[in-house]
Amino acid sequence: MAIGTGSPGTEANLRGKARADFLIAEFGAQGFDYLGDSRTDLPVWKAARRALGVRLSPALQRRATAEGIDLVGIEGAGGWPIRALIRACRPHQWARNLLILLPVLASQDLGGLPAALLAMLCFSLTASAIYIVNDLLDLPSDRVHPRKRNRPFASGAASAAQGLTVSAGVLTISMLTAGLLLPVNFLWVLLLYLVATTLYSLSFKRKMMVDVIGLAALYTLRIVAGSAATGIVLSPWLLVFSMFLFFALATIKRQAELEDLALRGKTSTEGRNLMAGDLPIYQAMSIAAAQAAVLVFALYSQDAQVQQHFDNPNLLLLICPVLMLWVGRMQLMTRRGFMTDDPIVFTLRDRASLLCGVLMLAIFVCAALGGPA
Repeated sequence: MAIGTGSPGTEANLRGKARADFLIAEFGAQGFDYLGDSRTDLPVWKAARRALGVRLSPALQRRATAEGIDLVGIEGAGGWPIRALIRACRPHQWARNLLILLPVLASQDLGGLPAALLAMLCFSLTASAIYIVNDLLDLPSDRVHPRKRNRPFASGAASAAQGLTVSAGVLTISMLTAGLLLPVNFLWVLLLYLVATTLYSLSFKRKMMVDVIGLAALYTLRIVAGSAATGIVLSPWLLVFSMFLFFALATIKRQAELEDLALRGKTSTEGRNLMAGDLPIYQAMSIAAAQAAVLVFALYSQDAQVQQHFDNPNLLLLICPVLMLWVGRMQLMTRRGFMTDDPIVFTLRDRASLLCGVLMLAIFVCAALGGPA
């Protein structure tokens, strides 16, 4: 049985007649059964002993019949795979958009909370639309990746046409909501995010260093979006802190990929400009950026305008050692091979990281409400 997703290192990146020729050379004409799902599989079905299909559209079935292919659809594989499409939207990644609430938290202005929550929804839906497009663009490399090959499109659980339909739908809802219910400045930021993430998916993520700087900028843009949605003016210190911290997290993300690369005995990645020898450089940049973020936060806590919002602002300095503990632990967990593909998702699932987050939030509340000095 040959399957349309291909096998690692062989026909994974071949399509149409090239894949048919490869399989004929391997198994002989009519020497294999083939399972596919798109028009590019027609030449392969012609050469197969049995032509099997999943999620077959009526147009594709008519085309196969016209070309004399006895195409058999697998029962239960048609229709819309709701669970797979929800997974493709990556709702667990929406936690990143909690950053939109940061201006409300920093200013302690709860009046802006409803607008910030609505902005979170718009960003989450827009992000899901981009995640789907990104997965479709990455299909060849995802299909040969040890973990990413289980994603909905790479595994064949959902089709590209279904993904594009869902992507267009959630993006439309997001833009309409932003345009009708939120300030125009937020809509411009959302459009900037859409353009930036699209450019990242198409090009930037394959560019050395542009990749991690782009990731850090996209994280920071969420905080800017919170400001635009609520009208709360951001402290420049907060933006600089965010850029350093998110650059550290972006380099941790790439470190995790490089550690996995070394574990698999490979020297370079599919679809990204990463090489195993880059690992020490990414580690050094991550450590430097993380420590710079701690320093900037300490300076932020002593800013006169910031201190006006707190009854006991010096308590904010206690966040610095907790922040050092968290970023240091993230780097060590990455080095030891425990980091997942996304450090934000790892943080939300890691008890020690969650404890650090709760402790930093408690210190912040005490500083705001005048806790013990």
